[in-house]
Amino acid sequence: MNPLYFIKTSFVSIIFCSTVFFTSVSSAQTDSNAHGSEEHSQKEEQEEGHIELTPQQIKIAGIGMAKVSSASIRETLPLYGQVVANTEHMQSVGARFAGVITAVSKQIGDAVSKGDVLAKVESNDSLKNYAITSSIAGVVTERHANVGEQTNGSTLFKVADFSTVWVDLSVFPNDVAKVKIGQQARIKCSAADVSGEGKVIYITPFGNSTNQTTKARVLLENPKNMLVPGHFITAELTLSETQVPVAISSEAVQVVDEHNVVFVKGEEGFELRKVMLGRTDGEYIEVLTGLKNGETYVTKNSFILKSELGKGDAEHGH
Repeated sequence: MNPLYFIKTSFVSIIFCSTVFFTSVSSAQTDSNAHGSEEHSQKEEQEEGHIELTPQQIKIAGIGMAKVSSASIRETLPLYGQVVANTEHMQSVGARFAGVITAVSKQIGDAVSKGDVLAKVESNDSLKNYAITSSIAGVVTERHANVGEQTNGSTLFKVADFSTVWVDLSVFPNDVAKVKIGQQARIKCSAADVSGEGKVIYITPFGNSTNQTTKARVLLENPKNMLVPGHFITAELTLSETQVPVAISSEAVQVVDEHNVVFVKGEEGFELRKVMLGRTDGEYIEVLTGLKNGETYVTKNSFILKSELGKGDAEHGH
């Protein structure tokens, strides 16, 4: 199927659903004695760039709102990388005394608590059984122990604590000078549907001979163990931040008649407001004129209000 056809049909479906929704709610109000005057008033408001919605309509349409305020606009460097285990939170477990393994309690992938028994060994010297335990809480990532085998001083288990992980970012030669220890990085992993923030803790002093990149390592909190080694991630490294006095969410901006506009919540509904925009980092955008701090504006699903405004204009044209 043509992707453009899919996008167009999906968008039409959304607009159709919102149109049906507003029409059905309006129809439900026809039993009211004041229906005629309310409908006329709503059309007049739409003609002037106003839209009135009930709290129920706002809730069902999923319209989100926020206050206009100051914000930090970030200059960022997009990077790509991979999650790796934090080796500072890993334990290699072996036998204290040489002997024969008599029992194995944990398998690869099993969660363990500090002090849990991983295996039991019969000492070659005393012929007594003793337990091999984990000294940290985490997940068993390796097991090299089978019943009846000699321990032979080797590593029998590896346990990793994934409550924090490392993210190794690949930095191309032209960008290496921009990367500094301590910089903030926003991490997103689509595979696990997880995002978070961490700081650069290490930069390799040499490059990768295969792809000519340098590695920058970010320490990332991972309390729910959603990120695991091997996950690919995207990152935005913050190079600088500029505080701007008036800013809004970038997703709030719509274009009407070739003008950037925002829908502002007033006492009598939503007002279409033209704005002049400045700097942006993709998340927030600076507002130069048109809004002031403290005003409530639509951040989510503002396109529904735009479609209702267009529908009102079309009805007025007829």
